[in-house]
Amino acid sequence: MKIDPEKFRVREDKKIDLKKWQTRIDPFYKSKDEYKSLLAQHTDELAELQELLYAHNRYSLLLIFQAMDAAGKDGAIKHVMSGINPQGCQVYSFKHPSAEELDHDFLWRTTRALPERGRIGIFNRSYYEEVLIVRVHPEILKAQNIPEEHRDHESIWDWRFRSIREHERHLHHNGTRIIKFFLHLSREEQKNRLLARIDKQEKNWKFDSGDLRERKLWPKYMAAYQDCFRHTSTNDCPWYIIPADDKKNARLIISRTIIDTLRRLKMSYPKPTPAQLADLQARRKELLDESN
Repeated sequence: MKIDPEKFRVREDKKIDLKKWQTRIDPFYKSKDEYKSLLAQHTDELAELQELLYAHNRYSLLLIFQAMDAAGKDGAIKHVMSGINPQGCQVYSFKHPSAEELDHDFLWRTTRALPERGRIGIFNRSYYEEVLIVRVHPEILKAQNIPEEHRDHESIWDWRFRSIREHERHLHHNGTRIIKFFLHLSREEQKNRLLARIDKQEKNWKFDSGDLRERKLWPKYMAAYQDCFRHTSTNDCPWYIIPADDKKNARLIISRTIIDTLRRLKMSYPKPTPAQLADLQARRKELLDESN
């Protein structure tokens, strides 16, 4: 069964009700072995496209992952990008901002981590935290040293959505292609995964009691995500809502979405000039004429 990423894409300026978006769908694989085979095909294809992206050196790719706790962001990044050359890929995980970062605008710390041309950048959480967790926890906003005249809670989110749209539009027009993934996990599946982190000793290190505090705020987070998608999913920089209750299926959808995006770029390997071709032939002759 063919994976069509368009089925998971959020259309521009479309009002979203996450309750109507599935967290589990029929799998694109029939067995564990078939899943491994499909993912291997995807990672091989992605590796080839990464090399072309690097050689072409006109575009960069930014992948943004957002989700509730235990949705599988880390695993998706690990498995989907397993075939990528580490020299051409950068992964950044954004936690609570530092004092230095709080002394700048909310886009500053992520802008410093943007991928160079020819490279793939991955944001495990991102500047979208500023319209998600900060919106759910308004006390965080108070610590951001924003001028009083711009701290109006009724308008600040619209301003931040506008800043994000314009920021991403600027990046797109300068060659950075942006794909945004929301791993859509059901509340019941999150409960099961958190319990597994408690019950299985090898997973204890993953458990954070703070996850339970955030879980109690689930409705507020869903409302924040819905508003975020409506205002920041654009034709050039779309959001994809990925059913995440099945980790394997989610990885296949994510990898196919990345591949299709890269395939649409007009990329090619650099063609040598006549002078470069002549020099290559001269160097070839030099090698062949070497005495053993």
